[in-house]
Amino acid sequence: MKIYNTLTKRKDEFKPIEEGKVRMYVCGPTVYNLIHIGNARPMIFFDTVRRYFEYKGYEVNYVSNFTDVDDKIIKAANEEGVEASVISERYIAECKKDMQSMNVKPATTHPKATEEIDGMLKMIGTLINKDHAYVANDGTVYFKTRSFKDYGKLSHKNIDDLQGGNRSLLVSGEDQKEDPLDFVLWKPKKEGEPFWESPWCNGRPGWHIECSVMSKRYLGEEIDIHAGGEDLIFPHHENEIAQSEACNGKQFARYWMHNAFLNIDNVKMSKSLGNFFTVRDILEKYDGMVLRYFMLQAHYRSPLNFTAEIMESAKKSLDRIQTCHKKNKDLMGSAASGIKEEEKKLIEESKAYVGKFEEAMDDDFNTADAISAVFELVKFINSNANADSSKEFVEALDNTLSSLCDVLGLIIDVKEENLDSDIEAMIEERTQAKKAKDFAKADEIRAKLFDMGIVLEDTREGVKWKRV
Repeated sequence: MKIYNTLTKRKDEFKPIEEGKVRMYVCGPTVYNLIHIGNARPMIFFDTVRRYFEYKGYEVNYVSNFTDVDDKIIKAANEEGVEASVISERYIAECKKDMQSMNVKPATTHPKATEEIDGMLKMIGTLINKDHAYVANDGTVYFKTRSFKDYGKLSHKNIDDLQGGNRSLLVSGEDQKEDPLDFVLWKPKKEGEPFWESPWCNGRPGWHIECSVMSKRYLGEEIDIHAGGEDLIFPHHENEIAQSEACNGKQFARYWMHNAFLNIDNVKMSKSLGNFFTVRDILEKYDGMVLRYFMLQAHYRSPLNFTAEIMESAKKSLDRIQTCHKKNKDLMGSAASGIKEEEKKLIEESKAYVGKFEEAMDDDFNTADAISAVFELVKFINSNANADSSKEFVEALDNTLSSLCDVLGLIIDVKEENLDSDIEAMIEERTQAKKAKDFAKADEIRAKLFDMGIVLEDTREGVKWKRV
């Protein structure tokens, strides 16, 4: 298995720290509002990475945090006249609902920043003692960026260049810094903000220290994979490396994975442009599985463009897979037992599609090519499974399809929907019209049902229907 490693800028062979186990940390959202579809891409993709590791037999310790203290959370709390925790707890609950809708598995641990303050104070104290951090006159604690000689190794930025061209990314206007490149580990409280006691001042942590502490507590000083959106490479992940490795004296993470941005109609998503969508907005029109399929149909390191047309195409593609699975279930319900020799050979042939799927996923988790392999399998099943097939044969093929879709997190077992009695009556009326050879009336009823969003299909097992 090879993973593109942002640290080395190449595909590296995956070798875990501990045989058979994967320690993985994925940066989670700041919970001040409903999550947007940009948040959904890393949630869905890295959940798929986790699922594939588990499919390959690894034990995965998957940690994804909630940043529950932040300027935006405090602003929202002040506007509502409530404690910051009211805002964060509300949107953690809403985030979990959206994750469930997209079939994102709960992490092994979902730590919250506010519950890890003691660990942050300890790490900051260690950095001060090791002369990698210092306390300013007002109690702000800064990390000495130049004290970490490898600073810039993830983003591949030269520290001297940062002082000039990229200075605006690092400087927050403080005049207490020993060096403009230094960043905040702890900052004093402001009026109306939540705060915690510390040896330096009553205040709260800087953003970067949170993930370093949570990763260390729940995964250890060295981890296999650290992941998130490409916007986190610099400065967030760069600063995590600096403070973690300066504190622990060990390599922080072996592999760094970052997904590319998501655009809306080829334009960056922005509230000011009016093209900003929450996951909840999309779920009002589409099933969460359609959104998940959409996110996985492109390689994670490629920019992904969201349009209404592409979402409709994703819906139709997913429907093809789900229809194949439903057909298999119907066949299994009526098929006789007793697998034939020819069917055994066909089952062996079907394993080639599993091989293609695994080959794609082993090559930097190429979900686009993995989905192509799934569709090849669907075509194979549709060509070979029929009313004359044995139950064992259809079941074996469908188990393979279900297994691969489960790796992708795609739920293909759609719950049966009950039609209104008047629609059922129309379907029965059409059936009787066909028996009476009144095909004009049968076609008229079929057209009316289509206008109502019901598509009929005449099969050897009887009339099937689905919504469009």
